[in-house]
Parts: sequence; C-alpha cells; structure tokens
Amino acid sequence: MIFANIYRGKRVFVTGHTGFKGSWLCQWLLDLGAEVAGYSIDLPSNPSHFEALGLGSLLKKHTLGDIRDLAKLQAAMQAFQPEFVFHLAAQPLVRLSYDDPKGTFDTNVGGTINVMEAIRATPSVRSAVMIATDKCYENFEWEFGYRENDRLGGKDPYSASKACAEIAFISYFKSFFHLAPHLKIASARAGNVIGGGDWAADRIVPDLTRAWSRGESAVVRSPKSTRPWQHVLEPLSGYLWLGAKLVSEPAPQSAVNGESFNFGPGHDANQSVERLIGEMQKTWTSGRFHVDSAGIGTKKEAGLLQLNCDKAYGRLKWEPTLSFEQSVQMTASWYRAYAENSGAKLMTSAQIREYEQLAREKRVAWSE
Repeated sequence: MIFANIYRGKRVFVTGHTGFKGSWLCQWLLDLGAEVAGYSIDLPSNPSHFEALGLGSLLKKHTLGDIRDLAKLQAAMQAFQPEFVFHLAAQPLVRLSYDDPKGTFDTNVGGTINVMEAIRATPSVRSAVMIATDKCYENFEWEFGYRENDRLGGKDPYSASKACAEIAFISYFKSFFHLAPHLKIASARAGNVIGGGDWAADRIVPDLTRAWSRGESAVVRSPKSTRPWQHVLEPLSGYLWLGAKLVSEPAPQSAVNGESFNFGPGHDANQSVERLIGEMQKTWTSGRFHVDSAGIGTKKEAGLLQLNCDKAYGRLKWEPTLSFEQSVQMTASWYRAYAENSGAKLMTSAQIREYEQLAREKRVAWSE
C-alpha cells in the first residue's frame, strides 16, 4: 500500500500549494484519496503547474493569502481542521533574496513561525512536516554530504533565512510541541529539485525549456557547477512517508518526532549543469545553449552541495528510487509533452503512477 494508505479520507493542509513542489504534492495527495486545502500567496509563475492541473476546482479549499498574515493563516487552518500539515510556502530563490533580503527573511522565518503558531492553535493537527532546504547548512563545499547535525548557516539571504527557520523549528519543538500529546512534527531538507511544471525564474531546467520551446539558445551561467539533481517526486515521497511515520510511531518512543531529515538522490545524481543539459538534449535534440557568466555578478551561488541521507534510510527506511538519467528523462518528457499541447494533468498523474511502480519494483519501504 502506498504510504500505508494513511492519507485516504484524511484532511491535509498544504502551504505553498500553488508552487512547483506544492502542486505536485497536492495532485499526489488527491490521487491518494486525501481531502486537501491549500494556502498560498499567489500563482508564482505563468504558465502555472497549479493551473495546468486544474487544482483550484479539485481542492476542498483554495485560499490565497500571505503566510506573514497570522490571523488569516490561522483562520484558514482552523476552518479546515486538518489532521496533516505540510509547510512548503517560502521565498525559494537565492538570487531573488539578494534583491529582497527583508522580504525573504520575513517570509521564510516569520512565515514558518506563523505556521507553527497556527498549528499550536489547531488541535486537530496530528502530523506536521516543515519543509526546509539543503541550503540551510553552512556550506564549505565539501565533497561529502552534510548530515542533519552539521552546522546551520548561509552566506546569502535565502540560505541564512532557511537556517534561521530550522532553528525556529527546533526551538518550537523543544519549547512547545514536545509536550503536545496529540501532535508530532518534523522538518525535511531537500534541494536541487527538477521536474515538469517548474517555470520559476533563474532555474536551469525552466530556463532551458523556455528557450528551447521558442527555438532559441538557452543562457547558462555556470556549466561546471555540480548539483545532486533529483526529480520532484523523490523528496515528496520522503515528505509523505515522514508525515505518515509521525502518526504511526507511538510517542515517546518515536524516532522521528522533533527530528530533521535529509532527502536526496543517489550518488550518481551528483552531476554538472553541463551533464544535465546533455541529458535534456536527448529528448530536446534541437536544444542549444551558450555560456554567459557576466550575469552572476555579486549574486553568488554554491558550486557544490550534497546531502547525506543515512538518517532517512536508518529511521524511515526511505531511499531514492530514480537514477540521474531517469530523473532527467521524466523531466524532459514532461516539458516536451507540454510544449506539444499534451495534457499536463494526464502527464503528471502518469508520472506519479510510473514513479510508484518503479518504487514497488525496487521494494522501497513506502510503496509496499
């Protein structure tokens, strides 16, 4: 049974539900039989994966609101009375954080605190997963992966804000949530996510597909930079399995309550931007690119960052399902189908089913 069939008929509240990962999560939850409500500030891009899926009419409640507005957020959560909360709402871009550092901190730190305050005021919540990022670690560009107990920090405003949000999560758990008999909560860290339906600015895959769908050469800033690329369904499977484990493991013996977990790809996924482009070109055979590093300026991004996921495997029996090539092929196929006017909803649900089947074949714990 997928995720032990725990989400069927359950009420799930998702912040940031109109975003790239949020819309994939909502679709997967709906496919699992959950009742889903979402809270997000806007549609973050045009086109929009959320709109392409028609999620506005499929959710039990679709609320446009700012997570910096505690009163509105709390009212929306209390009106829905969710059993599960997934907090994905954020200002997610490193380069934008240089242009709006205060807004980034207000959203990523203050917004996270507001979500936890709303959870505190909503006794129906049994399980909450706070979504962080791999960039919350102080990055020394080590060749080995960061563990959950490594130092938090960040040189750019985005990374620093997400590190602060993780510190806030730890504080709230130790000060309040560890005493709550009905609620268990954890945080999840992942990054370098690719997949169909991401149209955000300053991300390599959307930049490539935007240019290639117009027959243009894509601009690439740092082709030699290395990232552990993973398909969006990989971390989402971790979030959903973590949420399920939070309610299934009894307290105080729970090995997941109050903990943070890394969700990353296999070691083969740690590849250069140039290699990613090469794999994308196997589907987009006419795709071209050129390098223009002049746009980097003072808006520095990490050259190397990867996670150690031993804790997720040891305590959750979670492991990645896809190879690097499979992740890129699924991503490129989704965008190519969209460019050819194939149905985004059909493609998204088909890739969810394909991913579930591959996980079963690999005998991944959450799929059995």
